[in-house]
Amino acid sequence: MVLATFFVLTFLGLIHSPAKVGYELDEATNEYMRQRTEELQERMMQLLLEIEAGEKEQSWAHMGAPHLPALQHWLFWAYGGVALLYFWNLWLLLRDIPEDESSSEEESSSSDEQQNNERNPVEERDEGRIFAERIQWPVQSIQFNCQMIKVMVGDLLRFMRWSLMNTFYPVLHPPIGVGSAFEGWSPHDNNTIVYRLLVPMTAPRGHFFHLELGNEEELPSRNSCIRVELVCMCMREQNFGNMVCFLHQPEEELRRNPEPSLLQTLCTGSYLDVHKTFNWFQQLVKRAYKFFPESARRHIRVLPSRRSCRLRMIDVFNRTLFTEIMLGVRQGNSDIFLSSQKTEAIFTPDTIWPQSCAVAEMKFFRHIAANAQQDSFHLRCMQLCARILVGNDFTTYMLKTVVMHLLTTIPLESWHRRDFLQRMDDIMQYLHCCTVEKRLDHFFFGNEAMPRIIILPPDFQTSRPPNLFQHMAQEPTVHARALREFQELRDRLTRLLTFGN
Repeated sequence: MVLATFFVLTFLGLIHSPAKVGYELDEATNEYMRQRTEELQERMMQLLLEIEAGEKEQSWAHMGAPHLPALQHWLFWAYGGVALLYFWNLWLLLRDIPEDESSSEEESSSSDEQQNNERNPVEERDEGRIFAERIQWPVQSIQFNCQMIKVMVGDLLRFMRWSLMNTFYPVLHPPIGVGSAFEGWSPHDNNTIVYRLLVPMTAPRGHFFHLELGNEEELPSRNSCIRVELVCMCMREQNFGNMVCFLHQPEEELRRNPEPSLLQTLCTGSYLDVHKTFNWFQQLVKRAYKFFPESARRHIRVLPSRRSCRLRMIDVFNRTLFTEIMLGVRQGNSDIFLSSQKTEAIFTPDTIWPQSCAVAEMKFFRHIAANAQQDSFHLRCMQLCARILVGNDFTTYMLKTVVMHLLTTIPLESWHRRDFLQRMDDIMQYLHCCTVEKRLDHFFFGNEAMPRIIILPPDFQTSRPPNLFQHMAQEPTVHARALREFQELRDRLTRLLTFGN
């Protein structure tokens, strides 16, 4: 009986001895150990009483008086072993309880500070991940739609190029995806995203495009023109035949020629006309998609537009997709184009082809995506910036410029989901400083951090960056309004982070 009790008490001591987790225990753990100590003491006393009663009964009933001294001697050592086990268990329970409350408080406070210092970065990262997952992001399938639209427009252009052989109309080249969708972000759902494509043009044979950038002090130029010049084709006519030289051929032969020159069809004076060019382009598109299968033809519709070709398409999933095709002429071998895109001006003459950085911007975001890690969150930051826009003093392009500046100054390893809150705060701080100083530098001018993959004209590299906040610097009332709008931006961002929509 005593041997069995010995093993029982040993087992109780083992299962109730606390695991060592440190030298400081909280109040709840200390209270728990005190309760378990009292409970263990009660169990020990109860077992001792049962042992004593049982041994006395066995002693008087079976052993008799001669065996009593031996029994008492044996019970003495059994009780001693039980008592030793009791104190051993008590020591196991109480050894980690601090003796001095004041010292324990000091140690706990210092340890709390150390834990806070070690925990803050992790907690902030966890908070960034939590807030990022809370936001209701738009439902999108941008990458798939971009690829599908680019293939479809490419098929249209191939047929159009075939139909333009042996004519003197501009030569159309494969489309380049530009705009927010092809950069990988958009603040809108699938049904409201506009997929933009830029179709490069080159001059037909016997013609040359001369780019006039207008005011050199205004970059990027908003008043650029494309002057069409005739090129002598007499030597080629002699060598290859069937060539018309519009520069030197007699007028009578030119009248007999069924194909007029570009100056006679798409130009106003000597300058390429945007409106005439898109009337011609839209007619080509309508003519081209008539040769498509009926299942594809009935899902494409050309929408009216003066400076672009807008298409409404219905895909195989019965979704409506909007595409905008712009035309442009490349400036040298760079990624800068004179394009037909709209300007901020109320009225833009038809002979104006503004300088566009859309291709360079797309290549920049492609470069970032290729070098960033897989879970980079920079595109989500750009999406959120576009969603919180208010008023007229801040545009999507301005916020995109801020993000592009930060992407070249903050390491790409710091744009993860866990860094979401910190990066959004960086964007707001950068925008606020620029608003206070009334200056935001254009990203593609005089920027030494420009990726090498982006090819810029020489004047872009040497010129002083244009100020995108010039309107704030010129008008104090505009600057005051911009400061108020910035506060609204911060408030909208706070609400979006708090409520998720």
